[in-house]
Amino acid sequence: MSDPAPAAADADRQTAETVDDEPAVPDIDLPSDAFDAVLDALGDLDPNDRLRFEGFAVGRDPDAEDIEDAAAYVLEPGGDDPRTGLSERDLHAALEERAPQVTDWYAFERVVGEFGPRRAFLRWIEDADGATVATRYAALAEGIERAWGQLRVIATVTDRGERRYEVRHVDDAGVTREELAAHDDPLDAREIVKLDEKGRYRPLKTAPTLRRGWVFPELSPRDAYELVETVYPATVANWHREREGELDVNHWRETMARQSGIYGVIRTWDRGEGHEHVNWVAEACCDDSQCLKRREWEYDDGTDLDVDGGDGVFPCREPCSVVVSAARKWTRLESEQPRTYEFELTPSEKEQLEAIVDAVADGRIDEIREADTKEGANRYRARFLRAKLFDEEGNLGGVPTDPTDPDDPTDPDDGE
Repeated sequence: MSDPAPAAADADRQTAETVDDEPAVPDIDLPSDAFDAVLDALGDLDPNDRLRFEGFAVGRDPDAEDIEDAAAYVLEPGGDDPRTGLSERDLHAALEERAPQVTDWYAFERVVGEFGPRRAFLRWIEDADGATVATRYAALAEGIERAWGQLRVIATVTDRGERRYEVRHVDDAGVTREELAAHDDPLDAREIVKLDEKGRYRPLKTAPTLRRGWVFPELSPRDAYELVETVYPATVANWHREREGELDVNHWRETMARQSGIYGVIRTWDRGEGHEHVNWVAEACCDDSQCLKRREWEYDDGTDLDVDGGDGVFPCREPCSVVVSAARKWTRLESEQPRTYEFELTPSEKEQLEAIVDAVADGRIDEIREADTKEGANRYRARFLRAKLFDEEGNLGGVPTDPTDPDDPTDPDDGE
């Protein structure tokens, strides 16, 4: 349980004012559904057991003959003498005074339900395992904001203690709801995540390319969880496993050993010559700029990669399908024998080629203005370099890729 909160004598602090630095807890009504849930829970308890809330507990009075007894209930305020012989009306009045604690119990025990990833995630949003009900309800009245990848989740509470969640893109934080396309069905996110801002297919759902312009303004706890899982599949489940110490990590070698068919070729890349090639793969695919997950897999169980795993809130437990597909291509390309080519480049041309590779690798091509010819990756500068250095067959410096047989395909995957 969290730290005890003041009981009945402090009920007057559930106003818009603060007393002795207590947080300003909003007025909360006790819904009949929450009270009925308390009665149902008490009906399942033995007379000597207690249903515990933050700062107090209730139970059946062991002196009552049965649950239908007019004085069947007991309330045990923290630090005070227990109140026994309570009627159902008395119990309701006592719980009405403690509506924030009761509705908080009801929200997670009955509305959210069973322990697991969904409950852990929704409690994490409002720090329910670390902050008191008073602190959280005061914060929920203003809106508690959390980031999950490129999602901005804002949790609020109604005057009945019900949780509501707004979800939008983090970059739309300052945009009014009226300017965004509103949705109420979490499954609508399946279309939102399909394409990026330029209409290109997103093969990696955790890539930082989620498009903007939408909002889910008022979701229930279950719908909020379903939306997050639709945008970022399995991320909450793996985050929860990690928190519970149960994340099963499959490292590079064991993952590639399972590959078969056209992907089985990846196994030939490991020739007992170290793992530098896997460092290259991780740097290319798993950087924070390319994927929002935090890489937990390494070369093998005893060999860490030299590349940082990133800072994402949710973990990556094994090389994903995008990594495997790219590794298949690189396995074939890296199997080629190196050759020596001779080109004549000015120092500026060498630096320009480096700038072009960097700009493409970092996805900055669209940021370079057409008139900014100071940039090496500027389109006009690249076209000038091509006009100057490429021959009619597209060979850099007029040097064929395969001078012995120009018709020999150079791509090992050609024709597949």
